[in-house]
Amino acid sequence: MPMVATSRKPHGPALAPVPERPLPGTPRELFDSLPPLPGLRTEIIDGRLIVSPAGTPEHGWTGTLLYEAFRSFCRERGWRAWMGGSVDVCIDGSREPVEPDFVLAPKDCPRWGERELLSSGLMLVAEVVSKGSTEDDRLKKPAIYAGGGVPVMLLVDPLTRPASVTVYSDPKEGQYQVTSTVPFGREIHVPHPIGFTLDTSVFEEVL
Repeated sequence: MPMVATSRKPHGPALAPVPERPLPGTPRELFDSLPPLPGLRTEIIDGRLIVSPAGTPEHGWTGTLLYEAFRSFCRERGWRAWMGGSVDVCIDGSREPVEPDFVLAPKDCPRWGERELLSSGLMLVAEVVSKGSTEDDRLKKPAIYAGGGVPVMLLVDPLTRPASVTVYSDPKEGQYQVTSTVPFGREIHVPHPIGFTLDTSVFEEVL
């Protein structure tokens, strides 16, 4: 936020607006005004600007395992894959930025600005549930991605009992119409436009 500090003793410094630079009026404007925040994840979810740590080593390793599982498949299709922290997504319509833990897209996916891929051009996004993100990942993110036109969402949830993987597909009117869930250790089909069978046993080592 464009603010400057002024001295107001005895209570210490206070913040005041910079006259020639109006304060951000929306969460998106506030997001755009932020400086780079290395090591932090910055997203807007349901109108809330959320800044959170990048995640535990286990969380990051789960994202790496997901990337490895799809890597050869992406090469065959000529698609691109990114782990969390390396690319942001702009949700078509709301223009709210999110940072999935895994993104799969064609190499010519349209962008919003230089860094953000437009959600409607993606093939798949994935989220890895952590203790601080359970409600957003399980309840809010599916509607956000479906509303943004993402064909498939994958949810890797090591915190359920048993740990599970859920595939959401066929987005219509802001909701995924089809869901499928399996426990870690079983295969799950990732439907059109992906067409891939994921062996979820790769995630068992993070438990």
